[in-house]
Amino acid sequence: MAGEGGADRDVARWSIAHRVWAFVMGAACLGCICVINESWLARAAAEDGDAQYEDVRDDEAQVDEAQWAYQPVEPPVIAVDDSRTPIDQLIEQAMAAGLEPAAAADRETLLRRASFDLTGLPPTPQECAAFVDDPRPLAEAFAAVVERLLSSPHYGERMAQHWLDVVRYADSSGLANDFHRGGAWRYRDYVVRSFNNDTPYDQFVIEQIAGDELDPSNPERIVATGFLRMGPWELTGMEVARVARQRFLDDVTNSVGETFLAHSLQCARCHDHMFDPVPTSDYYSIQAVFATTQLAERAAAWLPEEQTSGFDRQAYLAERRQRYQATLRELDAVLLENATAWYATNGLSDQRWQEIVAECSARDAGDVFPAARRRIAKEASEDAYPPKLVGFTTEQFGRERVARKGLQRLVFEEETYEPYALAVYDGPTPRTKSITAPVRPPQKLSDDAEADDTHVLVGGDPFAPGELVQPGVLSILNGLLEEPITEQVRGRRLGLARWIADARNPLTTRTIVNRVWMWHFGTPLAANPNNFGDTGGRPTHPQLLEYLADRLVETGWSLKALHREIMATSAYQRAAEHPQPERLRECDPSLTAYAVFPPRRLSAEELRDAMLAVSGELNTEVGGVPCYPEINREVALQPRQVMGAFAAAWTPDPLPHQRHRRTLYACRLRGLTDPMVEVFNAPPADFSCERREASNVTPQVFAMLNSRRMTQRAVATAVRCLQETDSDEAAVARCLALAYGRTPRDRETQRLLQAWEEIEQSLPEETPRWEAWPTQVEREAVEENTGDTFRFTETLPAAEDFVPDLQPADVDRHTRAFADICLAIFNSNEFVYLY
Repeated sequence: MAGEGGADRDVARWSIAHRVWAFVMGAACLGCICVINESWLARAAAEDGDAQYEDVRDDEAQVDEAQWAYQPVEPPVIAVDDSRTPIDQLIEQAMAAGLEPAAAADRETLLRRASFDLTGLPPTPQECAAFVDDPRPLAEAFAAVVERLLSSPHYGERMAQHWLDVVRYADSSGLANDFHRGGAWRYRDYVVRSFNNDTPYDQFVIEQIAGDELDPSNPERIVATGFLRMGPWELTGMEVARVARQRFLDDVTNSVGETFLAHSLQCARCHDHMFDPVPTSDYYSIQAVFATTQLAERAAAWLPEEQTSGFDRQAYLAERRQRYQATLRELDAVLLENATAWYATNGLSDQRWQEIVAECSARDAGDVFPAARRRIAKEASEDAYPPKLVGFTTEQFGRERVARKGLQRLVFEEETYEPYALAVYDGPTPRTKSITAPVRPPQKLSDDAEADDTHVLVGGDPFAPGELVQPGVLSILNGLLEEPITEQVRGRRLGLARWIADARNPLTTRTIVNRVWMWHFGTPLAANPNNFGDTGGRPTHPQLLEYLADRLVETGWSLKALHREIMATSAYQRAAEHPQPERLRECDPSLTAYAVFPPRRLSAEELRDAMLAVSGELNTEVGGVPCYPEINREVALQPRQVMGAFAAAWTPDPLPHQRHRRTLYACRLRGLTDPMVEVFNAPPADFSCERREASNVTPQVFAMLNSRRMTQRAVATAVRCLQETDSDEAAVARCLALAYGRTPRDRETQRLLQAWEEIEQSLPEETPRWEAWPTQVEREAVEENTGDTFRFTETLPAAEDFVPDLQPADVDRHTRAFADICLAIFNSNEFVYLY
């Protein structure tokens, strides 16, 4: 590389070649490549004598620091101090000299913080009053609040939202064939139950990776393995089955690494990891664990604790099926007429054809024309019977495709209401060319079947097998493995799961306590919760991370115990404002010293759920099939291609209590995102989200101020507050109590009453009613058989029964004016942010 321009030329060639290679092989290593490029450039420049890059040469100390996560957990020695918790001691020891922590937050602020943290919902006015008036010391009174919140069924919903971000939960498969995953919601509810029951975290890990191997007769354990199916996946007749299979293996290997070990293992798919001690052989040894794992929707009886009511939407699926079938019957009759004409046009006798048609009709064969065509094909040459879809017009071609593909999609969607689970089984890889219906496991699962071999794939290419590998784990922690993972068909995943859930595994315990800390403070102790490797951020408080990891095991892997300990600290209970802001900015600009509580914006789900709670519309029922809230109509009704035809339009649930469930339960389609949720940084479901971002962008203003949904929430809130009080002044106080969890401050009520009066005077006496949700949508598309445009009408059965929410036209001018006040309150920082 020496010589004028030599380093730059070599690095440029290396970079271009590997970016092209990454594009061809997939994006698994693209992030790794970018980091490698930077390091390669630095080393090349250093060799050419550029002094600014000399520090890239790692010494032994840097290597040891980079591998901090692989070292055994060593809890710090902490002095006994009745006045400070161990966590507070460790935080204060690391605090910059001269930086004093802020005072404790007031009780109203603290209760709102804890309520959103543990349930994702605002406290009720009654709960606020009880805590503020509690005569007990703060520590004792707040401990009781934490206990109440941990016992709430909504605790599991809030924690599940965090977990489902990491595992990429969705109710559809994504990619080109964005099929519904009928049994996915049962995994979501399993996660909710696990958090509510305080399932020991080590058991939680094992159940998700190998629940079926642990107890194949337990439906709950079958449902738990839905974790392994969370990634986007498809197999169509237009792709190579081996490529699709390898895509699943790569996905599940990396998902296990990121979720439980804070390691993005796909960086070792094509080469030994450039920074972490993860050779390619380790990657494929872990992948060999899943070589016998096959995808299937398995029978799993409903559990007594599962929510199986609310299956009303199933009737609309049946109506859609009837419409598709009616279309095909109509077109079948057209084909039979066209076939008769075809025989006449070609001067052929149709006597045998008519006999076969009569026999097929008598047997109620359904599609008579294709059935008759299959029969006659056995007796005559191809030019002696009608061609497929004979005589169809462009419109008929299009309608036939829409109906037939619609019926195939319904098979997946209808499984939402059947006792099947999105799951896996152990066995040899079946020879399947495409998936057009939910897959069932073989009737008899054999332990004697021959397991598929796993090879190191040269360059990650499934058609370039290299060295044969056996099921294994990360070699740097191989000493934790009590015995080798079996090479038999069954039991591989259980061996890996037990290795991950071993109390001595430092990656597992550090990973989950780092996540829990972030769920409370917004910032993790180690900056990258999915990456504890060299390219991830180092812990800001390494001793605190060690302490928490040790405590998790010591308390029986109880996450509720971890919440209790964290929330009992002064660090958690501090105010968000510091008495010396300049000193705080100087000593702790990133707010990682915990001298103040770092404020955060509510997540997209918290915002929607909180507004529904304040308006009194929230359906707090826990668990059940996905619901369909109202979303922006231009998005709901937009054409969406799935499986070569139009997917059904998004149609909200007909009744308000059906669609006003918590956002956790809203149907999550990979190919159709709710704009309100998306604009407030809810992550897409294709990649694991280790940490939510909180942007501030202009579209959020339009979503919060100008949207129909916000206006509906404001009107419902105004109606509620006026109905529950006997004066305008009391209605304002009630609104603030519901939204902020506090009573009005000085002059606040009078200023809001004055604004209310001014707004009312500016409004017309009546306002137009919004148009109803459409019951039909006109579609236009290009028919691929002819290349011409065709049109068809999509009927929306659920929309025919739609009962709208309250809107401005439903209330008088006085209430509409108060609704504008409520809308302003929803848009205030005190509502949108948590302090």
